Amino acid sequence: MIYLHLVWEYLKIGLFSFGGGYATLPFLYHLSEVYGWYSPKQLSDMIAVSSITPGPVGVNAATYTGFTTSGIIGAVLATSAVVFPSLICVILVAKLLNKFRENRCVQSAIYALKPAGCGLLTAVALNLFRENVNHIWAYILFGILILMSLKVKKEPLIYLGLSAFAGLVLGFFGIV
Repeated sequence: MIYLHLVWEYLKIGLFSFGGGYATLPFLYHLSEVYGWYSPKQLSDMIAVSSITPGPVGVNAATYTGFTTSGIIGAVLATSAVVFPSLICVILVAKLLNKFRENRCVQSAIYALKPAGCGLLTAVALNLFRENVNHIWAYILFGILILMSLKVKKEPLIYLGLSAFAGLVLGFFGIV
């Protein structure tokens, strides 16, 4: 029964998460809360590991969840389920690409989905931060990184390195 449950949940994630791997985060957070397949702390670890390993975050998360809940078969089923809707969509869009390219309704819908996805990602990021970090220094460093993002060139590696350094320092002193 767990196999069917995994397939159903990850099929929904694959079908409704627009915008790339990070768009799956609200859904993954929901699975954490509702089913307890992993804790919020495990979800943040899963996101960190998925971000530095090859492949999309959603696919890596599906593989991890499937494996931890029901072994290799669960990993294969969850991964296949999260990829399947995208595969079908890509095949259909490839067939009808020229019709979609000029369609104003489709362009408007995609334009409207971007801010909604950003809002969902922000909500999940803030929830994960609030649940996993409970020390003032972490909030101060988070604020500094946000302020830096307004002034410094938008180079992701800078923020990745600074965040890793901040995590090491906070972890060394037992703050997080």
